[in-house]
Amino acid sequence: MNDDKKPEPFWRTKTLEELSTAEWESLCDGCGRCCLVKLIDEDTDEVHFTDIGCKLFNANTCGCKDYPRRQEKVPDCIKLTPREARTLRWLPPSCAYRLVARGEDLKWWHPLKSGRPETVHEAGISARGRVGAMEGKIRQRDYVDRIVGWPGEFPKPRKPRAKKSPNL
Repeated sequence: MNDDKKPEPFWRTKTLEELSTAEWESLCDGCGRCCLVKLIDEDTDEVHFTDIGCKLFNANTCGCKDYPRRQEKVPDCIKLTPREARTLRWLPPSCAYRLVARGEDLKWWHPLKSGRPETVHEAGISARGRVGAMEGKIRQRDYVDRIVGWPGEFPKPRKPRAKKSPNL
């Protein structure tokens, strides 16, 4: 008997705690939303997202300019763990860590599903083209003027474009 059924992907069969380092790192879709500065209202504890990129954020690639040493260079940078994936209120709703922690599947734009890291940008999910300022380049008192809602909202992705047939 020939069983052609593909094995389930690791994110459907393992808990976050069971993931290898490589599997853990591959869960990040590279959207960059978590690398935007967040403001917490001291009175209400409400999280406000901004369009300000962390000083190490590369707004073109949506990656960190010094990922291995990010916590040395940015003391309030949080190293995400399974516990934080389940409890941090400011993780974007589309975050793969958050989705997997809830038992949900990855979205079609995720590189592990699409096979291409660019789909997160092509689908309009990432922060690419949406960062209005960089941390350290504007005064902190002006951060409140940079509050935006989109990083905390579940994105409405653009539909993937149909590939043109070379025979047309």
